[in-house]
Amino acid sequence: MIITRFAPSPTGLLHIGNVRTALLAWLQAKSQGGRFVLRIDDTDRQRSKKEYEDAIKRDLEWLGLEWDDTYRQSERLDKYLAAKERLISSGRLYQCYESQEELEMKKKNLMKRGLPPIYDRSALKLTDGEKQSFADRGIKPHWRFMLNAEEIAWNDGIRGEMNFKPENITDPILFKEDGNMTYTLASVVDDIELNITHIMRGEDHLTNSATHIQIFKALGAQKIPNLSHLSLLTSKTGEISKRLGGFDIASLRDNGIEAMTINSFLAKIGTSDPIECFYALDDLKKSFDINKFSKAPINYDFEELQKFNAKMVHNMPFNMFQKRLSDIGITATSENFWSAMHGNIDTITDTKIWYNICYGDIKPVSGIDKEFLKTASEILKNLEWNESIWSTWTDEIKQQTNKKGKELFLPLRLSLTGYESGPEMKLLILIIGKDKVLQRLCQ
Repeated sequence: MIITRFAPSPTGLLHIGNVRTALLAWLQAKSQGGRFVLRIDDTDRQRSKKEYEDAIKRDLEWLGLEWDDTYRQSERLDKYLAAKERLISSGRLYQCYESQEELEMKKKNLMKRGLPPIYDRSALKLTDGEKQSFADRGIKPHWRFMLNAEEIAWNDGIRGEMNFKPENITDPILFKEDGNMTYTLASVVDDIELNITHIMRGEDHLTNSATHIQIFKALGAQKIPNLSHLSLLTSKTGEISKRLGGFDIASLRDNGIEAMTINSFLAKIGTSDPIECFYALDDLKKSFDINKFSKAPINYDFEELQKFNAKMVHNMPFNMFQKRLSDIGITATSENFWSAMHGNIDTITDTKIWYNICYGDIKPVSGIDKEFLKTASEILKNLEWNESIWSTWTDEIKQQTNKKGKELFLPLRLSLTGYESGPEMKLLILIIGKDKVLQRLCQ
């Protein structure tokens, strides 16, 4: 069975980039009848917060990305320490004592000479006496994983054949001086123990994946998960990050963007498929094909997402529209109301404006010719109220006042809705009702 995972760090809100990773990992599993695991990578004790973990779960649930199992790395520390001891015993994890300043100096010197900033493994030359001297001075080591000379290769689900030479990669730090681990070891240990078969991540993790493969093997993994690296989302307005506002899912939700708008949009950008409206994840997962994803950079444009959201709303089935209105506290609606509204709103919350116009009270608009409205009112009183009342009424007003075009229609629209534009008046007037129309003409 295919098992994928999404492994966010609870150090900030989910943004559009990592939600795309979560969605595609979910689709990859569910399109093949597999399982989707949520793993909270909370080993960063200082920055991890319960409020962010709760927000992550809330956002995933809102998007419909239900998970089959949940794990929290902070509850699995004994497993990572056991893996540490195993790597030490096999000679793949070694102690280093350089300070951050010393490492930066080494890095700068290498780069000045036109060499890659690869750690020189000088710590391997330390004698037991030198290590004891560091210990006596209270200097604690950090621990690096020793990459071996074996070339690293895999067939990436998106990028095809990938090859890395270990001599071009620095030995990664797995444990810091304070005893805290980096995410690398914990991630590999979890992927092995949770039987993760497929990993979806951004292309910025390509080098990390190369080192992970050697750690998988060093820990005795029976099989390396299938790896797929997505092109990163970029934005013309700046970096996409959990630390910047405007890209997080909570902000999109607050701006009236629909959950399935986000799912439909993110599932198709960067593929050969057109972006089209999907109103259920079951339908979306049927169209998932990892072979359609491109390696080219992808631009995320909020304005494009807003326009697509309007399209989603305009084409939303009535039964779904009813449920969405119920979510925002509106229950008394009809299909006629939806027929009149849906082409004139960009978000579901926009419906509140027209709901109040049709079923509530509006503030009178000043500056409208009162005599004209009085004439219109008298004409309407004597007409039969039916499906064609708008055209019958306006034709009669035109004959009696000699007004036409904007001079005829704008005063009526303003007095009945308070707006210069909006849904077709022939539909609106039937929802507002004769009594309320007459009342507004005379107020």
